[in-house]
Amino acid sequence: MRSISRRLELRLVTAMKQFPAVVLTGPRRAGKTYLVRHAFPHAHYALLEDPAVVARIRADPAGFLDDLRAPAILDEIQNVPELFAYVRARIDRAPRHTGQWILTGSQETALMHGVTESMAGRAAILQLWPLSFAETPRATLRHGGFPEVIARPRAASLWFSSYVQTYLERDVRAITAVHDLSAFRRFLALVASRHGQVLNKTDLAAPLGMSVPGIARWLDILETTQQILIVPPYFENVGKRLIKSPKIYVADSGLACHLLGIESDAELQRSPFLGALFEGWIAAEIVKSQANAGRRRELYFFRDQQGLEVDFVVPGRASELTLIEAKATRTPTPAMATSLTRLATAMKRHHRGEIHSLVVHRRGTTDSPTRALSPGVSAITAEQLFASLDATGK
Repeated sequence: MRSISRRLELRLVTAMKQFPAVVLTGPRRAGKTYLVRHAFPHAHYALLEDPAVVARIRADPAGFLDDLRAPAILDEIQNVPELFAYVRARIDRAPRHTGQWILTGSQETALMHGVTESMAGRAAILQLWPLSFAETPRATLRHGGFPEVIARPRAASLWFSSYVQTYLERDVRAITAVHDLSAFRRFLALVASRHGQVLNKTDLAAPLGMSVPGIARWLDILETTQQILIVPPYFENVGKRLIKSPKIYVADSGLACHLLGIESDAELQRSPFLGALFEGWIAAEIVKSQANAGRRRELYFFRDQQGLEVDFVVPGRASELTLIEAKATRTPTPAMATSLTRLATAMKRHHRGEIHSLVVHRRGTTDSPTRALSPGVSAITAEQLFASLDATGK
């Protein structure tokens, strides 16, 4: 497969010119190592997973760093978090000397704890997600965005099976004491079956015979390792009683399909989860566009206790809001605009910025450009939405 340019690379290069260090986080196998080595091919590279390297660092951390030349890439640094203090000391000796250190890690809990304690104000923090549709049209709803799946889609099922096993054995056990991995595997499948639903921890706990606090700890593991997206409700005052629980999605649509047993386009088309999977795909692409633009995540949903619901509320620049209904249909109808119209009308009483309303649907064979479904509501394909996100960084 030809090399795919990552949208985050420009942000990474720019950050290295402005900060002494850059910390790059993201889920395992998202492409962090490839990105930093591609962006800085002449940097000194050290992989901190080799037991011999880790032992050497723990025996003589200062000596290990002395042998490196700047810029230096410390890959998977969460394996030796004690190294943060030594990197910090070197930064503090020459705080205006930018572009010295590139630190990557997959386990965001341990990694970010080290950053908080040792690197605050000294490092730019960037997140790399799996490939987006804007980066390659091969990042589809069924295959998701992991680079190795996109490179070898016929081996997707085997790759995802191996990924889940590796994730369970390495990341999960490294973060917390999960004694029953088979129960955790069932938990993953259960989370996938709740894809796109309002999070109900009791509903997840009951089939597994677990306590709600135990489920909460496992959900924290999935979120901090960026395996799920937790989308909070939008709380701006619109004069309504609102649902307060967040919605949950498996972050990568390909992994979600795998966990649900969907292994072909035909199975996806017939699946009762198609609508939820399409919705989650839209959510992930919005989050990726924000991360690739170096922006903080801003993605919400709206639901009140009277049944008014809109899939996504996305804040933009200049107090703009974009309201999105994600529909897996290829034939959007005016009826799909009803919730958007009602919410936009309620919001205009309190919100000063512009409000845009979109029904996002799957691409057909004869799609026309953006078209109006009703006054103030436009219908666009997912691909058209992704192109606009890529252009604006929304």
